[in-house]
Formats: sequence, structure tokens, C-alpha cells
Amino acid sequence: MSSGSPPAFNGVVYVLGPSGAGKDSVLNWLMSNWTGPVPLHKARRTITRPADAGGENHESVDTTSFLNIQHQGGFAMHWAAHGLLYGVRQCELANIANGACVLVNGSRAHLQTNSDLLANSAVLHISASVATLSARLRSRQRETDDDIRQRILRTTNLPPITHPIYLNITNDGQLADAGLKTSAWLQSLLLTRP
Repeated sequence: MSSGSPPAFNGVVYVLGPSGAGKDSVLNWLMSNWTGPVPLHKARRTITRPADAGGENHESVDTTSFLNIQHQGGFAMHWAAHGLLYGVRQCELANIANGACVLVNGSRAHLQTNSDLLANSAVLHISASVATLSARLRSRQRETDDDIRQRILRTTNLPPITHPIYLNITNDGQLADAGLKTSAWLQSLLLTRP
């Protein structure tokens, strides 16, 4: 944590967490149960992954198209992970200027680049126990057992998150429990937004 007052919240909530922690589930719960005080928008990501790969609703592009968008300044943020390219288009953050709050499903490695945008964001880290992560990853049947072990090992070896505006949610129990804690934190945070 830095000393002094935290930076002014810019309306971006950067959501982190390992595969299997239930980031999409918590975000979807939050979107369905949100009561304000401002509009909430979940940013749609652009990914070099087939549209029918399962999981989140994303914009599927090939690598050449992704790099063209990046070169033209079309991404507010972008990163590489797990052999794929991920981006959030500028237009996905446009509603911030009108007071909305935008949820971005991001990358922990990208947070450490300390870009100006992320320095003033709030960070929501959704985690789960190793047993829960393993069970959820096995149930989606997209990775081998070795892939799952590698993912969990990578997660357990990451350094702690230090960010001025930060909340960690453990999503091992009922989804509503994680959702309610997230909603209460976000609503209190928005009340302090300039």
C-alpha cells in the first residue's frame, strides 16, 4: 500500500483472479443485482480465441486483426496471456465520462505495468481455495490435469497484490455471498468518487 490518501477512483474496476475462481460468475451476479448509485458496464474483451470456445461473450479476432487494432490505438489496454492476446477497446470505457462504472476482466501481470489508467482504478481480486480451483477447472474439461496443475502452481507463486484501492473476495461458498460483498464495497467506493 502507498502512504497518504489513495488516488481518486477513475471508474474502472480491474477484476483479477485465477481461472476457476469464478470471476465471470461474480461479475454476472453483480450486473444482474446492481442497484446503483451509477450505471454499471461490463467491458467486452477482444481476444484471439474462437467465438465458440466457451466461457465469456467476447469479440473474436485473429492475431493480424488484433495487432492492427492495437497499432491504430483502438485498445484502452491490452496484454498477452496463456498464448492469447487480450484487449479492451476504447469504446468499452466511453461511459466513464458520463459517470458510469466499468468492470474489466483483466490480467494480474498487466496490473504490474502501472499504466496511468490502472493506477487510478479499483482492483477486485476474486480468489478461491486450491481445492475449489481444481474442481472447477476439471469440470469445464478444457485443460489436461497437467495444465490444471501448472495454472494452480502459477497462481500460488504470484506476489501479493499491492494497490491503493483493493478488495479480495474468496469465492468458495455461495455465489450471492461473494456478490453481496463485492456490491457493498463498490457502492461505498462510488460514493467517494469525485
